[in-house]
Amino acid sequence: MNLKPKAVLTEKEVNDGLKLVIVDGLASEAMNALISGAFLVAFALLLGASNFQIGLLAGLPTFTNIFQLISIWLVRRYNNRRAVSVFCSIIARTPLIITGALVLIYPNTSISLLIFFLFFYYLFASIAGPSWNSWMKDLVPEKRLGTFFAKRTSLMQITNVVLSLIMAFVIDYIKDHYPANGALRTYAWMFVAGGIIGLTGVLFLSRTPEHSSVLERENIFTMLKRPLKDGNFRSLLLFNSAWVFAINLAIPFFTVYMMKSIGLSISYVIGFTVLSQITGIIAVRFWGIFADRYSNKTIIAIGAPLYITVIIAWCFVGIYTHLYANLILLAVIHIFMGIATSGINLSLTNIGLKLAPNNMAIVYLSAKNIITAFFSSVAPLVGGILADFFERRHISIDAQYAGPRVNKVFHLLSLHEWNFLFLIGALLAIVALQLLVQVKESGEVEKSVVVRIMRSSLRNNLKDNFITGNLLHWHDQLWSLVRKKPVADKTSTH
Repeated sequence: MNLKPKAVLTEKEVNDGLKLVIVDGLASEAMNALISGAFLVAFALLLGASNFQIGLLAGLPTFTNIFQLISIWLVRRYNNRRAVSVFCSIIARTPLIITGALVLIYPNTSISLLIFFLFFYYLFASIAGPSWNSWMKDLVPEKRLGTFFAKRTSLMQITNVVLSLIMAFVIDYIKDHYPANGALRTYAWMFVAGGIIGLTGVLFLSRTPEHSSVLERENIFTMLKRPLKDGNFRSLLLFNSAWVFAINLAIPFFTVYMMKSIGLSISYVIGFTVLSQITGIIAVRFWGIFADRYSNKTIIAIGAPLYITVIIAWCFVGIYTHLYANLILLAVIHIFMGIATSGINLSLTNIGLKLAPNNMAIVYLSAKNIITAFFSSVAPLVGGILADFFERRHISIDAQYAGPRVNKVFHLLSLHEWNFLFLIGALLAIVALQLLVQVKESGEVEKSVVVRIMRSSLRNNLKDNFITGNLLHWHDQLWSLVRKKPVADKTSTH
């Protein structure tokens, strides 16, 4: 296995490398589809996880980003980002096989053991991350960042959708026909399969070329101060940290809420997740084109208010007595959650890559990941504690109509346990959105201009875009509330 970087890469090597990056992404997404998300939450619940432990599992992927300092040290020492990424990925994905095998052999395995092995999975994945990001920044041409990663993301989401649907039906079938530990063993086999698929993806990653890069040999902590002294990048860190704390206070408990409070089966939960992913697949390429053409900041300014609205909408789930009414509301929520999430995640990744200097990309991106990791990992833990605190507290707002023949009570709002988290998360996200104003990005175009162009594009290319077009326009009202100055209807000079 030759992992040495090259001083010069030909156009063919770059194009072939980008194809291999996509294949590795598909393998990684297949692995993630089997061992994370709703499946991981359901697996943990079967092992007896508490609210705090669910929050801990949700916080592990970001908490371990703190150890990305190790990645900087390794890259600085060996100047080989591909080797660091490949070897750490191998070490990271092996514990998945071990975890699944242990549960198969010992069905009464403690939830603590699952958390223990997942910690090492996330730890080495976090070490591999910065070297991979820096490697990709040099490999992918800057003008193609948005479109390439949008294509890669959409293909990965398609993989996730197909695999998630298949496994959801398989699990429900096994639960109905083999109730005694059948579902638990299925989740264990999914971990084994996920680890094997993940290791297969590493083989493709190892064949992807790397452009040689030399990282300055100075004190790591001195290097990490540079992004903090960069005023514009510091503004991005402030916004990103506040945003991930707000949304991660609520996100990990969406699945728990659907399964425990509403009593939905895993097929319903995965079905809604797939619905969200499908809308994300459709939207992400659209977001990618506009991010390249205008700016990532503008895409965030459009998607963030929509996501905040989605979080608030979760507060109304479960207040209806009829199941179909809740299912319809959940479907609408997941549709717009997929649209918003695809744009926000794509733009947050790309704006970090764009604002990081080429020769210090790994340092800037590691600093970003480490700082945001703290807030992102603490949020689910705080959420778990708050969920337990609000477990015995309840707020109801009803409207009653009384007449000669009809006496009807309408449930307008009901807050309890997880619903409190959703509302608190939405309020904190609104506060976080104010910090986006301070971030400056080259080629930035005012939000109102891009919204008008996007609406025009939708009208010209889609016959059924009326709802989406109006939704984009509706954001202006919420966005104007958090802007410190009125939105000008002209392009920015930044």
